[in-house]
Amino acid sequence: MVSSPLSAACILLANLSVSSAFAPAGGANRVSSLSLQSNDSSEVSRRGFMENLATASAVIAGASSAFVAPTPAMAYGLSKANDRLAAYGLPPLSKALPNGFSALAEIYGKGANRSPLLVAFGFPLDWVVTLPSQDVNGEDGTIQAGEYARGDTATFFVVPDLKQTDVHAQDKEFFKSALIAAISQKGNNVYQDFKIVKINPVTADDGKYMLVDFKYTLLTGAGFEVERKGCASVTSAADGVQLLWAASIAARYKNKTEGQLRGITESFRCYGSGLNFSADLRPAPEAL
Repeated sequence: MVSSPLSAACILLANLSVSSAFAPAGGANRVSSLSLQSNDSSEVSRRGFMENLATASAVIAGASSAFVAPTPAMAYGLSKANDRLAAYGLPPLSKALPNGFSALAEIYGKGANRSPLLVAFGFPLDWVVTLPSQDVNGEDGTIQAGEYARGDTATFFVVPDLKQTDVHAQDKEFFKSALIAAISQKGNNVYQDFKIVKINPVTADDGKYMLVDFKYTLLTGAGFEVERKGCASVTSAADGVQLLWAASIAARYKNKTEGQLRGITESFRCYGSGLNFSADLRPAPEAL
């Protein structure tokens, strides 16, 4: 288990640096354990190396906002998540989560600088979780789960400067703007070719959600362009708009992760209005 998402990326890059993907023909071909495929053809090896390097670049870009130490999924679980939801008088997460899933129910906004929300969703058992950090200045960071070594992540995001709204009444441009805000927190030069593929309104546990499919190209600091695909669930709890977005490298989305990411976003629930969070909040610095 790596100590942080950034550590995972660094280990991946270190493994890639000793790979012999560019070794001369006839030399000993020592393939990294993280290689996507093994083939004696130098062209295939070269392509595999570049795919892995793109993965590492995506990991570093995704990990840049999550420096707090992650928690193994074993620290969570559907029963624990449902117990916390029940303590607030809320319905449980569906027992129909995909096989091999854990779940969480965590407070976003324990610090005095944020409005509190109860966020719940399922995620694969082999993923790790990061939570917001707390200090005297308040709270920073977000709730995120991921398999960081492969660049697969699910991230909670509160859309800035939006009030409570009926998400079922919004068009694609509304969700495009919200998701671009989510993926571009480090600046508008980290992506291109963002596109909303489709939107699908659903109602779950008396809440309105919009399921959104999207794709974009991630621009890394190393100069790579990484095609990404994902899905999101957008809602409006309390006084704002919130979403959980999940994405992976396009090739993995098509061949492996689409079902996982849909399971994650479809399980997403967010609550705020009418809940008493006082027992879970940190006191303001002047109250300490």
